[in-house]
Amino acid sequence: MTKNIMLVCSAGMSTSMLVTRMQHAAKRKKIDVNIFARSVSDAGTVIENEKLDALLLGPQVRFMSQQFKEKVEGSNTRVAVINMSDYGMINGDRVLNFAMETMAEV
Repeated sequence: MTKNIMLVCSAGMSTSMLVTRMQHAAKRKKIDVNIFARSVSDAGTVIENEKLDALLLGPQVRFMSQQFKEKVEGSNTRVAVINMSDYGMINGDRVLNFAMETMAEV
């Protein structure tokens, strides 16, 4: 079953390269995931309308972590903040692994 992973950053653009690298890593590893990025302002609508397995916050919006946890309360969506160095290095492999580990925490 396909897992849905949403990355959230301030404008929605800084994560696009990371999403692409995560998608390549998932394809290489044969992991069935749908990975996409949204801005903070668009994330709420997605949370209301989509089933998300993981919601990963960019380091620049880490301060909103509690707000997002409250928005997904009662669902199986896991919220976590992406490691700053993995984010800065656009390390798709490590962030994908982090997302998979985050989703495994039940």
